[in-house]
Amino acid sequence: MFVLSKLFWMAVQPLSLVFLLGLLTLLLMLVRWRRAATGALATALLLLFVTLYTTTGSYLLQVLEARFPRPASDPADVACMIVLGGAFETEVTTARSGIELNQSADRFIEALRLALLHPQAKILVSGGDGSLSGAYEGDAAASLRFFGAFGLPADRLVTETTSRNTDENAQNSRQILAQNGLSDCLLITSAFHMPRSVGLFRKADIAVTPWPTDFRTTGKVGLGLDFTQPTLNAQQMATATREWLGLLAYWAMGRIDTIFPAP
Repeated sequence: MFVLSKLFWMAVQPLSLVFLLGLLTLLLMLVRWRRAATGALATALLLLFVTLYTTTGSYLLQVLEARFPRPASDPADVACMIVLGGAFETEVTTARSGIELNQSADRFIEALRLALLHPQAKILVSGGDGSLSGAYEGDAAASLRFFGAFGLPADRLVTETTSRNTDENAQNSRQILAQNGLSDCLLITSAFHMPRSVGLFRKADIAVTPWPTDFRTTGKVGLGLDFTQPTLNAQQMATATREWLGLLAYWAMGRIDTIFPAP
C-alpha cells in the first residue's frame, strides 16, 4: 500500500496531471480523435492556469490550517510532545550528516522552543525513511543531532524510526508511548497536516492536544488571480492536493472516522 500511494501521488499531483494530459493529447491526435484531443488539451491548460496563476492552492491550504486553530497562549504544563517527521532534507543529511531543514522546519523549532520552556517534557520524534528507496536516514535519526546541538540531553528524546507515513506515525507511536509511560502529549506538526494527523491518532486511541505550526497562509486568502508568484502557487496547490487526497483516501479505507476531523 505504501508503494502504491507513492506511485499514485507521482501521477496525480497537478503538474504531473498536466504532463499526462499533454501526452494524451498527442496520442489522441495520432489516432485522429481531434475532438477528444481538444478536450484533453483544454483540460490540461485550464489545470495549468489554475495551478500557476490563481490562489486556489493557498485557499485550500488555508481551509486545512483553520481547522485546528493555534492556542492563544503556551501550555502551562507539558509532560510530552509528539513531533511528526518531514522537516529534514534526509537525502542531504544522509550524505553529508549535519542538520538540513526544509520548509516544515517549524515543527522542530517549535518543539525546541517548548522543550526549553518545559525542561521536564519528553519528546517523541516519529519519522523513518519515507522514500521509495528506503536508503536514507529518517527524521527521528536526524533529530538527535538537532536537539543535541541545542543542549537537550539524549534522555529527553524518544525516537520512532520506522514509520514511512502519517498512518504509521500513529500506529508505531502507540506502543512506544505505552512503553515509556507517556500520555496526553502535544501533537506538533504542520497546521495543514493537523486534521489528518489528529484523525489518525484518534483512530489509534491516542489522546493528543493539537499544536499546529508551520503555517503556509495568512489566514486571509480569497479565491482569485495571482500572476506574481507562479512557482509558489504551484507548490501550494501540490501541498493542498496531497493533503486533501490523503484525507479522502484514509477516510475511504477506514483509517480515520470522518473525512475532515475537527476539534
